[in-house]
Amino acid sequence: MNIALTDEALQWFKQEMEVEPGDTIRFYARYGGSSPFHEGFSLGMTREEPIAIGVQTEIDGVIYYIDEKDLWFFNDHNLHVDVDTSKDELQYDYRT
Repeated sequence: MNIALTDEALQWFKQEMEVEPGDTIRFYARYGGSSPFHEGFSLGMTREEPIAIGVQTEIDGVIYYIDEKDLWFFNDHNLHVDVDTSKDELQYDYRT
């Protein structure tokens, strides 16, 4: 499994969350909403220090990661992060 972010997503993080080298961004399973794999759960994102990284990617000194305890959510799919430009918000795609 891996995490991929488009250039647009990286720019979104810089503008909206003011990320800079040394920051850590966690993607996590949260209760509520829905996803392609799990009704009642959706993907959340926060700036948070890691405890037990399950998978990560580092871009421009920023670590984007998923904690070990949240790997179940992805059903062995890769996380692809982009931006929905019509809403100016992140959009997630799960790819094999």
